[in-house]
Order: sequence, then C-alpha cells, then structure tokens
Amino acid sequence: MKFEELATGEGYADIVYLPKQGKGVPILLVVLKWKKDAETAISQIKAKGYAKGLEDYGGELRLVGISYDKGSKEYECKIEKWEEMKHLLTQPSK
Repeated sequence: MKFEELATGEGYADIVYLPKQGKGVPILLVVLKWKKDAETAISQIKAKGYAKGLEDYGGELRLVGISYDKGSKEYECKIEKWEEMKHLLTQPSK
C-alpha cells in the first residue's frame, strides 16, 4: 500500500510504502527535498518522528531521503536501515 503525504509524527512523510505484513519487505518512509541534501531529508524523518503510528505494523523500516537540484538536474538518494525504530517511536514529542 502506498500513501502520499501521510500525516506522521510532527509533519508529513512525502511517501510511505507499507508492504503486506509478514512478507519480509521493509516499510519505506520517503522524504523529498529540493535544494537540500538527502541527509537533511533523513534527519527530518528522525527529528519529526515520522515513524510514529507505524509501531504496530511491525517489520523493518528504511528511511529514504531524495534530493534534487533543478539547476544541475542532479539528484541524490540515501537509504538508511533504521534498526532503532523502537527508540524513535518512544521519544517524547517536543
């Protein structure tokens, strides 16, 4: 199942992909950035707690940051395996 602009944590993940449970395929949380690097997108996912609400879904989680530079037409993609999902989900909101 794919969601666009899913309200999560303290904001919106641009794209969330929820695979069928029990298939061994990770959840993908994707944030798109323009004029900022992919690491900034990954940091935003963590800082704003975008994984909140997915804790009951189970399975692994991948954080995906994609940046695009309109002038150079170059993009950057960073994918990070988030093994500390429970830590992220238990952090208090600011």
